[in-house]
Amino acid sequence: MTAPFPFSAIVGQDEMKTAMILTAIDPTIGGVLVFGDRGTGKSTAVRALAALLPPITLVEGCPVNSARPEDVPDWAGIETKLTVEAPTPVVDLPLGVTEDRVTGALDIEKALTRGEKAFQPGLLARANRGYLYIDEVNLLEDHIVDLLLDVAQSGENVVEREGLSVRHPARFVLVGSGNPEEGELRPQLLDRFGLSVDVGSPKEIETRIEVIKRRDAYENDNAAFMLRWQAEDAAIRERILTGRKALGDLKTGDETLMDVAELCLALGSDGLRGELTLLKAARAYAAWRDDTALTRAHIRAVAPMALRHRLRRDPLDEAGSGTRVARVVDEVLG
Repeated sequence: MTAPFPFSAIVGQDEMKTAMILTAIDPTIGGVLVFGDRGTGKSTAVRALAALLPPITLVEGCPVNSARPEDVPDWAGIETKLTVEAPTPVVDLPLGVTEDRVTGALDIEKALTRGEKAFQPGLLARANRGYLYIDEVNLLEDHIVDLLLDVAQSGENVVEREGLSVRHPARFVLVGSGNPEEGELRPQLLDRFGLSVDVGSPKEIETRIEVIKRRDAYENDNAAFMLRWQAEDAAIRERILTGRKALGDLKTGDETLMDVAELCLALGSDGLRGELTLLKAARAYAAWRDDTALTRAHIRAVAPMALRHRLRRDPLDEAGSGTRVARVVDEVLG
């Protein structure tokens, strides 16, 4: 099977790649929402980043990718204690999926007749410790999106039916993509995604030619192409791992917290989710850059992706949401 397209070989789309790197450094940021044209590398970037990350250690055969034998749920029926290395999982969630397929289903008949807690795990179990990717997220039923966001935030999937209850860890980075021309997400759902980026087809002839060249080389001279980008991917992997370790040592002063609060207040962001996400994203960005303290430069760099989807609609302002955020950032931060 051909390995995914190298992350470092993706041409342009810098904001999308940065957003995904930040969630790899700090998965608690809350996922990424990518809106843009078809064929702009959205799904390619998700699979490329997951392939770039180090393999995870898991118990062989565990349906929830448990790292240690003692963490394997009792309903799994796994007796082996062997641990193996496996690629970071990327699970696709199809349109029209049922709730049972997402969360898993309890077998009530077996529970009543045999007294066994029989559970058929769903997509959330497979995505644990990895990525859950939803293409055309704006066409997915709202109650399914709401369920996914709840689980992504809590890190646990709970299935209850007829007095029976099953819980299992479900910690994953949720990545949703879609074309805004085909429908929009409700503001309540938009706000609960951590980061949001807009992508488009490149306008420069040279850029489009480079995209074609790299894709053609990937398909027709795969071994040489993968070897060509191996070092660049390895460098990104090392920076991500270093950034994860550096997060805990980053210094965040009260003046930085003041900047974050003033910025969200000036933008009219409802609740405090905007401040918390902006702070986490800025810290991850500082760690990515190997800086030791959080500054206004870090806040300025991530503010559009952390806040553009939280703005209230303003019919009198025709500027795009990213432009509005940049304008307020200039006013507040100078």
